[in-house]
Amino acid sequence: MANTMQNIIQLDSIAMYNQIRGLETLHPLVSVYNMADAKPLPEGRYNFGLYTIFFKELKCGELHYGRKLYDYQEGTLVCISPGQILGVQRKNADFNPKGWALSFHPELIKGTALGKHIQDYSFFSYDADEALHVSEKEKQLLLDCFAKIRYELEQAIDKHSRTLITSNIELLLNYCLRFYDRQFITRDNVNKGLVERFEALLNGYFQSNKPETEGLPSVAWCAAELNLSANYFGDMIRKETGRSAHEYIHLKIMDVAKERIFDTGRSVSQIAYQLGFKYPQHFTRFFKQQTGQTPNEYRMIN
Repeated sequence: MANTMQNIIQLDSIAMYNQIRGLETLHPLVSVYNMADAKPLPEGRYNFGLYTIFFKELKCGELHYGRKLYDYQEGTLVCISPGQILGVQRKNADFNPKGWALSFHPELIKGTALGKHIQDYSFFSYDADEALHVSEKEKQLLLDCFAKIRYELEQAIDKHSRTLITSNIELLLNYCLRFYDRQFITRDNVNKGLVERFEALLNGYFQSNKPETEGLPSVAWCAAELNLSANYFGDMIRKETGRSAHEYIHLKIMDVAKERIFDTGRSVSQIAYQLGFKYPQHFTRFFKQQTGQTPNEYRMIN
């Protein structure tokens, strides 16, 4: 049975999850099911120990995902990774949702090609309001992937089962990557001006006293200030600029550092502290990595 602690239900196994949803366990590490055949998740908060993908075709209730509320619309897909907290709230207890879901335990992909690069599927850490919205054509491809995985689960387990199951899960995830890339373009109005807002955020940060008190700005901090998850923000910045958000921040630090180095009234140590470096030698090392020169050498040459 699921254990509760502080009203959070721990979902640590496929068998436990299937029991709650009234499903037969065909494989101890993976489950694919039509939501119409499953009992609804009772309202509450769940700590998922599983990778889970919900693909819903009809509006069917609300999820509290992290601290945000997401009201499912037609043709949306939300991905959850182990350790995430999901809250379930239903407006209509009698409504049966339409769609498919996939859950798999991290042990399923240990030592597989998928397991080696599961972290590349950064959408598992997107917020729910950053869910994937798919077209009719894309929906059919996703449903075909669900069907192939389900087919394998219905066969007797043999030496090929794990490879075929994980390969089809990987195919599903790769389609999600492609469709997210499309969504970044087609829903550009939602994130319009993100790079400009990011630039303005960094400018404001370095024009304030925050670096001296709070240190260097992190990607997570910038994402939170812009009301985005860190992974979604990072992926958007890379799509827009060709650089990671981390690299973009480093470029901004260098722009500000170079400008301040020309002020001979400030020592290198003062500049280091004002930029948010904890120790001047860290700043010197960072500056040399970026330019091939120490701050003092750069000042003298220029």
